[in-house]
Amino acid sequence: MRSRAALALVSAPLLLGQSKPVSKPVLVPDVSQRQIEIAYSFTGADLLLFGAILYPGGRLPDDDAPTDIVVVVKGPTQSILVREKEKIAGIWVNASRLRYRSAPSFYGMVSSRPINQVVDGRTRAIYELGLDSLQLSPASSAPQDEQDRFARGLVDLKRRSGLYYEQPNAVEISDGVLYRARVNIPARVPVGRFTAETFLIRDRHVLAVATKDIDIRKSGFERFVARSAQRSSIAYGLVAVALSVLFGWSAGYIARRV
Repeated sequence: MRSRAALALVSAPLLLGQSKPVSKPVLVPDVSQRQIEIAYSFTGADLLLFGAILYPGGRLPDDDAPTDIVVVVKGPTQSILVREKEKIAGIWVNASRLRYRSAPSFYGMVSSRPINQVVDGRTRAIYELGLDSLQLSPASSAPQDEQDRFARGLVDLKRRSGLYYEQPNAVEISDGVLYRARVNIPARVPVGRFTAETFLIRDRHVLAVATKDIDIRKSGFERFVARSAQRSSIAYGLVAVALSVLFGWSAGYIARRV
């Protein structure tokens, strides 16, 4: 009996020293459009991302650490071949090349502050926050300096076409609870399943992450053509050749008559 009592007395301080798990805030995000239809007149779209931060007990933190929101919209990954041109005898020719297995077809990041002021480089690499932190997965074991050169070239090409960009100071946070941001979807955006990831960051730590899906697809005649090319490629090719021949013959016939 005494030994059992001693064990109970020894374990009591240990039980008293255990702390309750600390609850973390939760993000409740939403987007203005879950589906974006691309027709022949599509010139791009402005995607509104908004939501709320739910803190434990409904009380805002009492410290002075800034609250930051980062929103990343990614398109479906795709395999991309990047070629490097070299000038030989006054003529630009394709020289080296490098293929990437899984590069995002679209990447847009907006943040409440410049990303280097929000998190450190290690956190940026883990969550792929910023164009310089993308994990592009090259398909070959090229030297690291060559991989870095091709990665910079790929990002630069995508940035100039409007498919890659980052915009600091583009997220508005109201009363430390509500947030909103806009992401531009360019006209040349590919179709597929997009993801909108929202990150809640305080004191350079990611406290919560929430994801919403967005479907971008063709509509009308463009959708019919795209689906026909995918499902019946042979028939689609034959019809395309027949129409080309018909239009060419018609143009020649009209020109002879005129």
